[in-house]
Amino acid sequence: QVQPVESGGGLVQPGGSLRLSCAASGYIYSYFEAWNIGWYRQPPGKQRELVALVTPRGNTTYADSVKGRSTISRDNAGKKVLLQMNNLKPDDTAVYYCRADHVATRHDAWGQGTQVTVSA
Repeated sequence: QVQPVESGGGLVQPGGSLRLSCAASGYIYSYFEAWNIGWYRQPPGKQRELVALVTPRGNTTYADSVKGRSTISRDNAGKKVLLQMNNLKPDDTAVYYCRADHVATRHDAWGQGTQVTVSA
């Protein structure tokens, strides 16, 4: 098992919050500090897009659509990355995927995804 493992999705009302977790596995777990970890999402009928990314040093990047509402954080000791999403909107409805990409080789691995639905 070398895929990142996502958890924390679900149904939430507009304005609510969710925290998604991406846990490392396999060789990603063993060399966690060598991987960028990103959260991507794919809304229904649309292409997959970057939501947020954190480098091994903790530098972060956010999509404009979630900037100010989301925080990505990295726990190198716990081998996981969290995505806190607040003030959720119906447009945030999507399958959320975690992706790990190696900083040197650029090899990447995707998780299976977790569904987030924002609806009243």
